[in-house]
Amino acid sequence: MLFSSHGLLACSLTTFVFSGATVADDARSRAQDALNTLQGWYNNGTGLWDTCGWWNGANAMTAIADLALVDPSVMDTATYVFNNTLIKAPAQNPHPGPEIKSKSARDLNMRVNSAVNASEWVDSAYDDDAWWALAWIAAYDVTEDNQYLQLAEGIFDDLTKAWGTRCSGGGIPWNPSNTYVNAITNELFLSTAAHLANRVYSRKQYYVDWAQKEWNWFVAQGFIGANNTINDGLLQNCQNNGATVWSYNQGVVLGGLVELNKAAPNDTYLEFANKIAKAAIETLTDSNKVLHDWCEPNNCEPDATQFKGIFMRNLQMLQRVSPHDIYKEVIISSANSIWANDRNAKGQLGVDWSGAPSDPTNASTQSSALDALVAAISV
Repeated sequence: MLFSSHGLLACSLTTFVFSGATVADDARSRAQDALNTLQGWYNNGTGLWDTCGWWNGANAMTAIADLALVDPSVMDTATYVFNNTLIKAPAQNPHPGPEIKSKSARDLNMRVNSAVNASEWVDSAYDDDAWWALAWIAAYDVTEDNQYLQLAEGIFDDLTKAWGTRCSGGGIPWNPSNTYVNAITNELFLSTAAHLANRVYSRKQYYVDWAQKEWNWFVAQGFIGANNTINDGLLQNCQNNGATVWSYNQGVVLGGLVELNKAAPNDTYLEFANKIAKAAIETLTDSNKVLHDWCEPNNCEPDATQFKGIFMRNLQMLQRVSPHDIYKEVIISSANSIWANDRNAKGQLGVDWSGAPSDPTNASTQSSALDALVAAISV
């Protein structure tokens, strides 16, 4: 293992893993507390969370949706956030397209009274767009409100226009003005397509085709290294750049493959997912099976503060359909360590899940840890 043990967890982790129904009750209570703290940063006027960025907001909303699916007591909070964010957040889009800048579609009154407009959620980074597509799919799963699903469909259709030609005639670049082809953008494209395939039945084959096209291209490009971890992206010659193994790059692909296997069953999808998940755990957990990223504890801002929760969210998806004791152990150990070691007097959760919460704690670190607490409810 590449991380040191913090030694505080041995007894408490064993108790947490084997205490039966009490575990789920404790996990639910902890997630509720973490949600209440997260909502202290929610800005009703902007529809986003103060102290973190645009794409982080999509992940915070997804974490809340996932909690609502397993804990109906938070449903009112979740549905309020979905509706308020839908109406107010587009005005906070940091880089809206020219068609949005020049039209009154960004006027609040028009948004309240008109159909959803996917263009309002598209900015200058394709990964940002896909995070919001997945967030609206999560909102749909909670509410079955078709406007959320239609919004995700519109965002995805916009993403298909970015399908590239540089690396073996495919893939999605990071943004419209940059030729860098990174793993996360393409994993998100895969996951969004596969999620939609299982929800938009009238266009199921369309989304399956896109998901399979993305996955086949992704594998052929060598994003997955010899040890089954995924590096950050490709060099200009379209070879694996050997860059940092981030937790979220190991995570998003898991959910994408789970959804693709559901839509178009193929044994190889879960085989790949399990290889990636186990390699990530071997590489990124400490001796107590608590997840870490390389930047901890002081150099993860502004983006990597979000990454680990994304991994946990998707690992839990894999655990549901392809259970392994090690997945359960990582989820439970990480959640328990967050609560025992990474919580300050205000209930705020930090980036180092094995250490005392270091400044800054913010909506990003909070929602990332919330993902882990939510995952622990179901395992």
